[in-house]
Amino acid sequence: MNIIVCVKQVPASNETRLDPVTHTILRDGAAILNPFDAYAVEEALRLREKLGGEITAQRMLRDVLALGVDRAVLLTDRAFAGSDTLATATALSAAVRHLGGAGLILCGRMASDGDTAQVGPMLATMLGLPCVTDVAAVEDITQHSARLLRLTDEGYQRVETNLPAVLTVVKEINVPRLPSIAGVLRGEQGEVRCLTAQELGVDTAQVGLKGSATKVTATSRPPVRGKCRRLTGTLEEMAQAGAQALRGKEADIHD
Repeated sequence: MNIIVCVKQVPASNETRLDPVTHTILRDGAAILNPFDAYAVEEALRLREKLGGEITAQRMLRDVLALGVDRAVLLTDRAFAGSDTLATATALSAAVRHLGGAGLILCGRMASDGDTAQVGPMLATMLGLPCVTDVAAVEDITQHSARLLRLTDEGYQRVETNLPAVLTVVKEINVPRLPSIAGVLRGEQGEVRCLTAQELGVDTAQVGLKGSATKVTATSRPPVRGKCRRLTGTLEEMAQAGAQALRGKEADIHD
């Protein structure tokens, strides 16, 4: 079974920086593999070990080549800059078609810098494929169908789907492996194929800021309301000071 894994880079810093004009996320600094996508890559590797086939990863790439992914394809074009979830899914669906499709497409549940969880379902819709979200386990899989366990707010739900399909996975699905030394060397030396909007046959009016159905018009930081009081002294002195502060606060509430 040929498997495509859609992976994304996210800012390495915990503090997301925004463009002051477009209010889109700035991605010119250090970047890492989106944490949710690491579980999608691991699951793809496990399924290949069971079913055979080939894994193609799109975007954040040398790290996943080091883990054992067969092929890496980077979607790179200034026309993609500023894409919202709809425009991103448009580019990804064009890439999947360009690569000849797949028996299974895996995505992380969401990107840690966006938290929308929309790209996977949108991608499935554009490709006309079934989609199962929040997959916590692949209980059984063949070339033509899969039995899955979904994580829901109420517990777990068992789902069966025909393949090909798009699955988005959650962290409960596995424990990602670490690359071997040989894998790291393979990742550094491996070929990364680059595809532009023109090569994909994508209308540039449908991707990037132009093709985004949603736009951020303004952003703001919530006001800091908490106050901090530093306690010093012995453990007993700090405990007494803390108790007095709490008693005073309780008195304020009762008043």
